[in-house]
Amino acid sequence: MSSQRAAAFAVWYLRAVAFVNFLSAVWVSLGQDVRRHNQENLFTPYLLTAGFASGVFTAFLAITMRRRKRAAWILNLGLSGPFLVLFAFAQTAFPEVRDSVQNWCSLALTASFVAALLLGRREFYAKGDRANPRLAAAVAVGGALVASLLAALLVTVTNQAPDAARSTYLHRWHYGTLRLVSVAAPKTHVPGIATPNWANVAINALSTALLLAVLYAAFRSRRAVDPLTEDDEKRLRELLERHGERDSLGYFALRREKSVIWSPTGKAAVAYRVVGGVSLASGDPIGDPEAWPGAIEPWLDQARAHGWIPAVMGAGEEAGTVYARHGLDALELGDEAVVEVAEFTLEGRAMRTVRQARNRVLRAGYTVRIRRHEDIPADEMAYLVERADDWRDGATERGFSMALGRLGDPRDGRCVMLECHDARGELKALLSFVPWGPRGLSLDLMRRDRHAENGLVEFMVLELLRRAGEIRITQVSLNFAVFRSVFERGARLGAGPVLRLWRSLLSFFSRWWQIESLYRANAKYRPIWEPRFLLFEKSADLPRIGLAAARAEGFLEAPGLPKWLHRRHLETHR
Repeated sequence: MSSQRAAAFAVWYLRAVAFVNFLSAVWVSLGQDVRRHNQENLFTPYLLTAGFASGVFTAFLAITMRRRKRAAWILNLGLSGPFLVLFAFAQTAFPEVRDSVQNWCSLALTASFVAALLLGRREFYAKGDRANPRLAAAVAVGGALVASLLAALLVTVTNQAPDAARSTYLHRWHYGTLRLVSVAAPKTHVPGIATPNWANVAINALSTALLLAVLYAAFRSRRAVDPLTEDDEKRLRELLERHGERDSLGYFALRREKSVIWSPTGKAAVAYRVVGGVSLASGDPIGDPEAWPGAIEPWLDQARAHGWIPAVMGAGEEAGTVYARHGLDALELGDEAVVEVAEFTLEGRAMRTVRQARNRVLRAGYTVRIRRHEDIPADEMAYLVERADDWRDGATERGFSMALGRLGDPRDGRCVMLECHDARGELKALLSFVPWGPRGLSLDLMRRDRHAENGLVEFMVLELLRRAGEIRITQVSLNFAVFRSVFERGARLGAGPVLRLWRSLLSFFSRWWQIESLYRANAKYRPIWEPRFLLFEKSADLPRIGLAAARAEGFLEAPGLPKWLHRRHLETHR
């Protein structure tokens, strides 16, 4: 048996045992049969105990083993090895045990699992964080103390014993702690306590949650600890000067919460961020396309070495093809709206609505000022940053793949700022664009006063396109439209039922996430639609990649462990 097949067998064994444990927890007769085999002269295979808690534990081990965690392999071998020795000794030493066919089957299955672990040991290479043992110990001690106090409180509130006055708080704490660590507590040893069954189950669930927290802390993936250094940023800027026109999202690689991995020649790099165990790259690799494989390969090797799931958000078609050659599958994520200044015009019937909106805002007295960031005095820039923060939607800055995450940094002097003022000279809206090579811009930040005239953003974009010669640009990248083709094709005559259903579903979710409205807002400029792709290794990882992407973009906040338990690996802003 090859090491890969042995590793796969070990994972599927744990999955099967977890399934039987969960099934036994809800199927009473099956659970009784399995538990009967663990009594007297019978025993079941490794980890098969017919309980919900054991099912959760086994499922967790199956997940970590599938992610090739070395720590999970060590734990399984440390548990199953002594089990196998004990089973083998019982089979040879006791005739009543040896005569059972079930015991021989249990021994064979356990031995097969141990053999698979040994044969597939090289497949479990993913490293954990060095702080995991210390963190797991802290969670175990602190969590056990908090859980025992909560259990004692629940016992106090729900105690129905006639002689409840005989029990002290220490007795109730003792009873609750026993249920936490042993599932059942001997009531004869704890007088004056009679809790309802639901309270006991709640305490048992609390112990399961504590176990999961400890396991998570012990097996969590290593976090990226290499944020952009001064040298990294300098080298990235040099690559962007030479190859920046290839990708409109290239400048966003300079987000300082990202890490970067270089090709051996230094001619290409992949910018990424690790979120929830997903190594999330964005856009195309930076640099010479011929050197892209030299950066992609070490990025993938690093992800596999640490048990991270590799994924790419918003790659272009050329980069997606290169990623696909390295074993990643592609899913069309949407389209980027790119406007060629030379081809844009407000003339024609199709642009009538846009012309009318622009003229309405123009008649209201609004004006637009266009400047490079380096041309804005420091005090004025500080005021613009303050206004942008005031108009921000939410407490945190959103963006990852198509946002810079900062405003007013002196190093971003080539960025372009559009300021929209009303007839009284008051600032009402801001747009900021990052450089896209020497002749292009890519939209970064868009803020407006909600009480201002409708259509300000469209007015500002049209002014930028009309006056593009002032800053010598020839192309502008606007917002990204997720699943744009679905809305376009789904609205056509003859669209199939599946496509219409998919369009209706996206339209429903657009009430909260503005999926369709972004497409409509971009479509009015009649742009060139450039497809963007999501690259991934396994389809089963897509839900986790989606959650990681939502967290990276700022749409979700993950309730993690208390911050005081974590090491500060990196600083978002320097």
